[in-house]
Amino acid sequence: MKYLQRLGRSLMLPVAVLPAAAVLMGIGYWIDPSGWGGESVIAAFLISAGDSLISNLGILFALGVALGMSKDKNGAAALSGLVAWLVTTSMLEPGTVAMLQDIPVEDVDMAFESIETAFTGILVGLIAAAIYNKFSGTELPQALAFFSGRRLPPIITAVVSLFVVGGFLLLWPPIFGALVAFGTFMSELGSVGAGLYGFFNRLLIPTGLHHALNAVFWFDLIGINDIQNFWAGTGELGVTGMYQGGFFPVMMFGLPAGGLAMYHMADSDQKKRVGSLMLAAGFASFFTGVTEPLEFAFMFAAPLLYVLHALFTGLSLFIAAFFGWTAGFGFSAGFVDGFLSFNLPLANQPYMLIIQGLVFAVIYYFGFRWAIQKFNLKTPGRGEEVDLDDGGSTATATAPGAPTANVADHSSESEHQRKARIILDGLGGKENIASMTYCATRLRLEMNDMDRVNEARIKEANVPGVRKAGKNNVQVIVGTEVEFVANEIEKLD
Repeated sequence: MKYLQRLGRSLMLPVAVLPAAAVLMGIGYWIDPSGWGGESVIAAFLISAGDSLISNLGILFALGVALGMSKDKNGAAALSGLVAWLVTTSMLEPGTVAMLQDIPVEDVDMAFESIETAFTGILVGLIAAAIYNKFSGTELPQALAFFSGRRLPPIITAVVSLFVVGGFLLLWPPIFGALVAFGTFMSELGSVGAGLYGFFNRLLIPTGLHHALNAVFWFDLIGINDIQNFWAGTGELGVTGMYQGGFFPVMMFGLPAGGLAMYHMADSDQKKRVGSLMLAAGFASFFTGVTEPLEFAFMFAAPLLYVLHALFTGLSLFIAAFFGWTAGFGFSAGFVDGFLSFNLPLANQPYMLIIQGLVFAVIYYFGFRWAIQKFNLKTPGRGEEVDLDDGGSTATATAPGAPTANVADHSSESEHQRKARIILDGLGGKENIASMTYCATRLRLEMNDMDRVNEARIKEANVPGVRKAGKNNVQVIVGTEVEFVANEIEKLD
């Protein structure tokens, strides 16, 4: 579970940029709803700018996960993630697969059209981070010394990625095909099938395999073609759009309410940080239907909560399909698409989706609050991000006029530099640090020799506390400026 929570924190860096991209696309679609950017230079500009991030979510995750899961957050880890992504996706694109299998491109399994996904990015990012953590300190023989240390992991990652490609070539098509067959079966179950589709659609988001189900219900794989038929007005009122309508109550109302619940359940000293994320992600979900910033904020850190979200989504699609309430989207189930589809010929009582959405906002809010409290789920801002020392070790401020170390030698340094120098001195110098990471408020350090750690010296930096978290682990509670202090420590000799 701790590994998943760490992965969840690693995703926060790439996820943080998505709300801005979603809003750009939403405004672009708002300006030009008929041409989707083709009839307006400004709309095309905004849509292309936002889509450059949304459509490349996988590569953002490959970089972010590789960096976040590395032991020292060095850029070489991110480079390894990029190498893994480029090798894997280039070798698995349909043209290359056709060459490898000696078949025409049109005969390549459709599964390989869905390779550049968030799942692929996360997978190769994890592999790259593991390789970096193991080999970044490796020293090669003198003849190969140039490739030692942090230059080595990207090279090894490129080779290992070929084995990943082999695994995808063997496993991806049958898994994808099985999901298509399952989707075809669900399509025969009416509103129950719509509910099952909604549940599995969300449940498969982390793997990228939701594209297999989407191909069954949204497009013309087996003749349903729900999106195109809805917008073209060719279908049955109350039926066409049944695989779209139920998403609106979730994306416009439910998920933002769930984000509000996570904000209210965050630790008091973390609310400002969590609130800014949830506000931006919630607005992106409501306005454009881009849910990744909210979903990836908790799907790995609190997977049980994500399953609950999938259940709520399935329930929403079942209810909307059962009563025949329909609306449609060309991009996603946010306000922009909902507004544009409101008066289309096959939009059946779409105002009921708004009422349903208000009900689902209540369900999501209290459902999320209950689950977080009942199971003590580690949603953003809970648990490990506390600023106070569990053991009661508190800082003692230096008395006015008390002597401080080497003041004359460091009169021009900033407050962050001062804290970094004192903390590093109290830790026994850089040579005593095996690894250092940081979360929202504290430094997390693995020490070579715990006997060299001087808590009293560390507290001279006026930090709120110091905690020995294990045989060789120390946590220094710094506060919200922890990133800047960590950066200064990295600069010191």
